Amino acid sequence: MTTESTHISVFIARSSADVYAYASQPRNLPAWAAGLSSAIHEADGHWVADSPMGRVTVAFAPANAFGILDHDVTLPNGETVYNPVRVIPAGDHSEIIFTLRRRGGMSTEEFRRDAEAVAADLERLKALLEGRGTR
Repeated sequence: MTTESTHISVFIARSSADVYAYASQPRNLPAWAAGLSSAIHEADGHWVADSPMGRVTVAFAPANAFGILDHDVTLPNGETVYNPVRVIPAGDHSEIIFTLRRRGGMSTEEFRRDAEAVAADLERLKALLEGRGTR
């Protein structure tokens, strides 16, 4: 059971439509979401990613007009982790918000490291979409 969550967000100097269009494409994940995927491919209608946790399966929310980028990640041990993500308009910019949930048995230190990894991923996305590379 989830007992704790934190919201990690960045503002991006691009429209929410632009951010959603890029971030919603699974093939783009390795470019910005190192915490999830160093490589990803589609196999039998499922997305399979090589992640820091091992080989995982990722199921994404259907394309939508609401900026919802939710996805389930099935870990090598069979556990499925639900990841709520939103792209929200902010004038001619946008904010992307990732809700990180602490999984059962996860230590405070593991949760902190997970949050840092998500924040780094979102910063990479921001840099890519703002044309600054990945410094």
